[in-house]
Amino acid sequence: MFYLTWPIFIELFLFMLMGVTDTFMLSAISDNAVSGVGASNQYLHIAILILEVIGNGAAIVVAQYLGSRQFVKAARISALAVTLNLGVGLLISIGFVLLSGQLLSGLNLQGEVLEHAKSYLVIVGGGIFLQAIINSLSAIIRVHGFTKEAMLVALGMNIVHLVANYALIFGKLGMPQLGVQGAAISSVFSRLIAIIVFFWLLYRILEVRIEFKHYFQLSKEYISKILKIGIPSALEQVMYHSCQLVFLYYATHLGEGSLAARQYASNISMFIYLSAFAIGMGTSIIVGRMVGAGKPEEAFTRVYKSARSASIATLIMVALVTLFREPLMSVFTNDPEIIRLGAQVLLFSIVLETGRTLNIIFINSLRASGDAKFPLIIGVFTMVGMSLPLGYLLVFELKMGLVGIWLAIATDEWIRALIMFLRWRSKAWVKHSLVKPQLESEKAV
Repeated sequence: MFYLTWPIFIELFLFMLMGVTDTFMLSAISDNAVSGVGASNQYLHIAILILEVIGNGAAIVVAQYLGSRQFVKAARISALAVTLNLGVGLLISIGFVLLSGQLLSGLNLQGEVLEHAKSYLVIVGGGIFLQAIINSLSAIIRVHGFTKEAMLVALGMNIVHLVANYALIFGKLGMPQLGVQGAAISSVFSRLIAIIVFFWLLYRILEVRIEFKHYFQLSKEYISKILKIGIPSALEQVMYHSCQLVFLYYATHLGEGSLAARQYASNISMFIYLSAFAIGMGTSIIVGRMVGAGKPEEAFTRVYKSARSASIATLIMVALVTLFREPLMSVFTNDPEIIRLGAQVLLFSIVLETGRTLNIIFINSLRASGDAKFPLIIGVFTMVGMSLPLGYLLVFELKMGLVGIWLAIATDEWIRALIMFLRWRSKAWVKHSLVKPQLESEKAV
């Protein structure tokens, strides 16, 4: 577990660092630039989650086939995932280029914030098909157990991004000073470099080499299995981030200071649940392989151990963030009101992040077992039916501001965490396995 998880932790940290790097460097330009990029990222996050329909679904199916030692089928599904995600990514890229203005105007953005958001969304959104390919390749490489190699690619991607950011945002190293547009171009360029390296790596690690023709063989059986996991998983995540868009809309009515404080606090919060994400992804790889190998009891106990480890890691990070909340906010801005608002909501991390951690572990494990619809169904009721109206009540009726948003999200996280725990304990997920263990004579097929 540790062998799988620590490189995933570093990889996720580096990917998160890309967003924080943009925020930190752009904060030297203005808080409005940060707010604009933050608003664009809400749509970009949803797009990336849509792309994970294929990437995550394929990773789970591949994990179960690897567990049953059917390596040829695992290779074919890997190729199929790349092709499907590229197609979807191109459609989304076209949509961002054509509709960026309409999408951002709907968030109640105005003036300079709107202009920054639009320029960023057109460039990064137009190149989102590159992230589509990265999603598929990185998921496949990780599920084969090569998490350290994926981490090294992420490291290289961040170095390229950091240098390009410095050059293009501030006009250094002989480059023009482009501000927000420079940050966007840097993101697209670093992803292109990462794709080249990921493809090279893919052909070095697979048990069975992908043939060129496999990219064009659209198997109905494989697509069905990928979508059975991928669609519910992505819909649940899209629903979650759509709710975050609504909360962002709430924040725009609280003023530009609250909007900037929310963005800075959200960036800090990502590092609190980073360990939980890494442990959740590592656990899903192990659970998928155990389920594919016909060992559900081992998967059952593994998840409880992971939940305990992730909770301890999250509590440690919550304690550190709570202790240093004002200095952390000061890294991004000198505005005392923004620092006060951000530090105030970070105090509630103990409530929000502990629930989110348990959700990450149990939901990832349910998906890996093949039980992906259940989290989606529960999410409809708790996220849409409860957290949004509760947030409105706390923010506008009880005048709690950003704290109201944090408490509404925390309530949803804890209710879902309890339900997911009960689902895992019931072992209802055992019957959802996608792959039946094969006889030795069938494993090469």
